Amino acid sequence: MAGVTDRPFRQLCRRQGAGLVVSEMVTSDTSLWHSRKSRQRLDHSGETGPISVQIAGGDPQMMADAARLNVDNGAQIIDINMGCPAKKVCKKAAGSALLKDETLVADILNAVVAAVSVPVTLKIRTGWSPEMRNALTVARIAEDSGIAALAIHGRTRACRFEGQAEYDTMAAVAQAISIPVFCNGDIDSAKKARQVLDHTGAQAVMIGRAAQGRPWIFRQIDHYLRTGQHLPEPALSDIRDILCTHLGELAAFYGPLMGPRIARKHLGWYLKTIPESEDFRARFNRLETTQDQHASVRDYFEPLIEREEKAA
Repeated sequence: MAGVTDRPFRQLCRRQGAGLVVSEMVTSDTSLWHSRKSRQRLDHSGETGPISVQIAGGDPQMMADAARLNVDNGAQIIDINMGCPAKKVCKKAAGSALLKDETLVADILNAVVAAVSVPVTLKIRTGWSPEMRNALTVARIAEDSGIAALAIHGRTRACRFEGQAEYDTMAAVAQAISIPVFCNGDIDSAKKARQVLDHTGAQAVMIGRAAQGRPWIFRQIDHYLRTGQHLPEPALSDIRDILCTHLGELAAFYGPLMGPRIARKHLGWYLKTIPESEDFRARFNRLETTQDQHASVRDYFEPLIEREEKAA
């Protein structure tokens, strides 16, 4: 979720009911932390705790140092990424590439846990490939290393996001270890979240792609898990207000030049819930200022809201 779960999006998800949010992946190479991108990823000002920072790398000492510095910078949880399937990450023997070397996995986890006094969590996939599906072994290594919780995306690195998530594999892991397990993959509704929790025996679900343009999915899931009742989809007026708030916070965080540009991809995700919105998206993507973006969103939603209210 690098490039998506920036501070504005994390704060939005928290307001919409997410129990825990995690930063974008931060490199363990601290010599790169002076770049604009890294500075923004390390900016947690104004966030509601607990602040969880995800780090990635393949060297135990560098990972330990990065964890320590992030805690000094306000991190209250350190999350280790061993799940990212991106080629540029795996080429550096980081992310899900680490699953090929279980000894290195143990060395990194032991080093990071020993380096900080805050909880350390781990994100993995079910293995490097269908032929090397070793989530259960890695989970036991994690438990022995003192990892506080384990999140599993239910596919191997080779599978990327194709095929069905492996809920049976995640169930086997959840039954074999005593630390909390968070299931991830293809969970796009409150009903699906309940089914996955029941099937796997996991303690929580983690939402990624399904929250893009639908941050209210967190309160829908939370409400359903607590009450067994479904919340309705938000009214178009609510979607408009959430979107406008998001646009403003992106501009405040990234500045008047980059903010409106980054807003374009987020608008595209919001519009997936609204049919026949392609023309508006094309017009929006030509706008250069947040003020113009706000005005265009209000003008676009006004007749849709009036039609919805008349139909109600």
